[in-house]
Amino acid sequence: MFGLALKNILHYKGRTVVTFALTFFSSLLFIVYVALMDGSHAHMLKSALDIYENALHIYKKGYREEGGYDYLLTDVSAEEALLARTAGIAAYAPRLESFALLSTPRDSVGAMVVGINPGGERRLSKMAEARREGRYLEDNDTNALYIGSELAVRLKVGVGDTVALIGTATDDSFAAENFRIVGIFKTGLFEFDASSAFVNKAYYDTLMLSGDMASYIVASVDDLTALPQTVNAVQAGLAEGLEAVPWTVLMHAQVEAMEVDSVFGYISMGVFFVVIFFVIMIFSFLNIVGRTRELGMLRAIGLSPRNVSALLLLEMLLIALAAVGLSVAVGAPIAWYFELHPMVIEGIAEAYRDYGIVDDQIPMRFDWSTIGWNAGVVFALNMLAVLYPIAVVKRYTPVEAMHHV
Repeated sequence: MFGLALKNILHYKGRTVVTFALTFFSSLLFIVYVALMDGSHAHMLKSALDIYENALHIYKKGYREEGGYDYLLTDVSAEEALLARTAGIAAYAPRLESFALLSTPRDSVGAMVVGINPGGERRLSKMAEARREGRYLEDNDTNALYIGSELAVRLKVGVGDTVALIGTATDDSFAAENFRIVGIFKTGLFEFDASSAFVNKAYYDTLMLSGDMASYIVASVDDLTALPQTVNAVQAGLAEGLEAVPWTVLMHAQVEAMEVDSVFGYISMGVFFVVIFFVIMIFSFLNIVGRTRELGMLRAIGLSPRNVSALLLLEMLLIALAAVGLSVAVGAPIAWYFELHPMVIEGIAEAYRDYGIVDDQIPMRFDWSTIGWNAGVVFALNMLAVLYPIAVVKRYTPVEAMHHV
């Protein structure tokens, strides 16, 4: 049976070449498209994580919904000690987020002013790398302000200018101080750049009366795939009323947006595959029906309808296996290469900054399981496409088939 199937494949060269080409290019396109889609989504999420959010946060319950000083962590050193002894935690640092009025002689703008540990933040975020002018904060800074590029534009200030901060301390008293802008950052996240400024938390605590307090503690992990276990370990050691929240919850809206985008991507590819399916089925139908007399002859010399079905399925199986196998052999190195060496499209970060794209790199994602099911889908479609033509020719008796015109 195998020899006969192979002989037919070589004999019907036109059918073989067209079916092979359709299967190969559709499978290759699917592998590359999904690798690019998954890679760009993963890159956007990773960029957002690396810039500011990172893997997990520790909050007092209610802070994420209500915010404000009523939900501050009031024993930061205890939570830091817990993180220090928890396996899988790579780095951590407290942050004090407050909203204040930043004023210059020309303008005033409300902004989120965050007290950070400059040295610790270097291991947790890319705020230092996002510097565009001046310098990043240092651990001994006092009245130094590190400000977003869009916020600087709104305030019409630059490095070296003085900005007055007016806010409320943790005891609800009035807090005011002059800060000198030492650096300007740009992350590419427009809203963040337009509303955020950073100061050294050690000095900010003296102004806001927030010693050993924080809005939350941010932490990075050694292995992001083991994050659920790490979060459970941290949560088990936290005092009642505190919660460890992973990035998948913190960035829920963005994760959902990526999932929705993926769904639309698969729908687009689904439409494409429906077209490919019917093209292959029609082509197989014409080819198999055109061989009715030949198949009738095979039936007459002893092949059963089941043997004929097996022969036709085996022919398609061999063609599809060869085409899908070649597409994997070509598509997998492409995905692997562009994961290591992402494509660079100049200007895409500027055009799509509101969607979280912070650089011009568009990487692919190399994953054997994804490539495997992508190729498997195309292979299955090919096998399904030949079932109807086989059912049609099986209805003929050997005599009817041999007289078929």
